[in-house]
Amino acid sequence: MKDRIKRLTILFKTSLLRLSFRFLGKNINRPKKIIIFQLAKMGDMVCTTPMFRAVKKKYPDAYLTVVGDLVNKQLLVGNPNIDGYLIWDKDDPFSIINKIKSEKYDFGCTAGPNFEALAIMILSKIPLISVPRIENGWSPYETIPYKVLRKFVITKPHRMGNYAPREYLRLLETINIFTDDTSKKLYYSSEAGKKRDSLFLENDINTKDLIVGISPSAGNKIKKWPEDRFAQVADYLIEKYQAKILIIGGPNDREESREMLKNIKNTGNVIDLTGKLSVEELKALVSKLKLFISVDTGPIYIAEAFSVPTVDLVGPMDENEQPPIGDFHKIAKAKDRGKPELHIMNARSYNEKGARRQVEDIEVSDVTFEIIRLLKGSTNMVI
Repeated sequence: MKDRIKRLTILFKTSLLRLSFRFLGKNINRPKKIIIFQLAKMGDMVCTTPMFRAVKKKYPDAYLTVVGDLVNKQLLVGNPNIDGYLIWDKDDPFSIINKIKSEKYDFGCTAGPNFEALAIMILSKIPLISVPRIENGWSPYETIPYKVLRKFVITKPHRMGNYAPREYLRLLETINIFTDDTSKKLYYSSEAGKKRDSLFLENDINTKDLIVGISPSAGNKIKKWPEDRFAQVADYLIEKYQAKILIIGGPNDREESREMLKNIKNTGNVIDLTGKLSVEELKALVSKLKLFISVDTGPIYIAEAFSVPTVDLVGPMDENEQPPIGDFHKIAKAKDRGKPELHIMNARSYNEKGARRQVEDIEVSDVTFEIIRLLKGSTNMVI
């Protein structure tokens, strides 16, 4: 912790020193090199993909680099709108400065308030920088150093309570990109597609089946819904629709998946894929589902990107900010939930007891009700 504080202090002081020599805010008519920071998790990165498409639509010859973690690099493999990807090292933010500086980017932005990302763009001599300014709420990510540095760059409003993918797009207005297109898109390799097809063949799954993915865990454990209730949802789908249930999760989700599987009555129609898929294989698999069910976590956004109908158990999350939207995307929440405890720009400061109540008060019937609504209206499903 002391080393991190020391690094942040050095980063802040060197950024101020850099700013004392040059005010950032140069007008760029047609940027040739653009860099976008998205340092949050998988779901947030999926919701940032409209930015990449918007950049290439306006400036098809521009070179676009994305900065994020290793998992998100794998998530974005195959995206034709991205030319380069830099892996963010949160323990050594200085390591990336020379790489960025050598590329001489014309424009940079960060999807969420982040002091380190802003400082690095400044120290990398990017002449035009755009960052979010939180409105209609409070965000712990807007630290004092961040607020100091953002005075020297372009700021765009990010209104809490509004749809986050649309708010991200405001950052691009700095380089004359104006769009409301928030549709998301992901890609996967033919090899991953072949592995998925083999998996389906081995488990007697075909396109006529109601193939349902369920993820019983979440990156942020405060969002977790009881595993035995996910099991009841699975049993409902199997008994009523003879569904094939695929349990999906990463290596750290095995306990939740085991608990769910233990409570399922009809295990013959269930395949536990927890910890068995790479990110590339996960994308390929999800793309062929007929329905995906989980709390508000990364894989549900992968489903949205492949136009797979979803039921999102939003729990303490604000359903207006990021969950999949559209006729074939439904949310399940407690009937008397009240004001949501968590927001995209504030997932740190909340009432833990209240957040858990907002998850646990979601009944199985709340979820099955939304499933029925989807099954009645979707041409992508078999009843």
